[in-house]
Amino acid sequence: MAFKFEDGNFQTEVLESSIPVVVDFYADWCGPCKMMSPVIDELATEYEGEVKIGKINTDENRAIASKYNVMSIPTIILIKDGQVVDTVVGALPKTVLQQKIEGML
Repeated sequence: MAFKFEDGNFQTEVLESSIPVVVDFYADWCGPCKMMSPVIDELATEYEGEVKIGKINTDENRAIASKYNVMSIPTIILIKDGQVVDTVVGALPKTVLQQKIEGML
């Protein structure tokens, strides 16, 4: 299952993570976000221990969303060693996200 990121744990869980991190910025009311949710959960299981994959609710965690200039959701940000290495906006196929994750490993 995907991690739950929030303003309070983002620094420790994401920026200071010893493994790459995928952050899905979403909102409960967002249709495309709902489509991506099972994909994020599947990838979190598949890459457990290799990549930390989780979600952050933009309505509840506005500071982080603002810091990363999230204007549209879903926005998926890939972070390695505390630095953004890739950003994807909108729903996308699982295979495309897998390729981006593989590129971080």
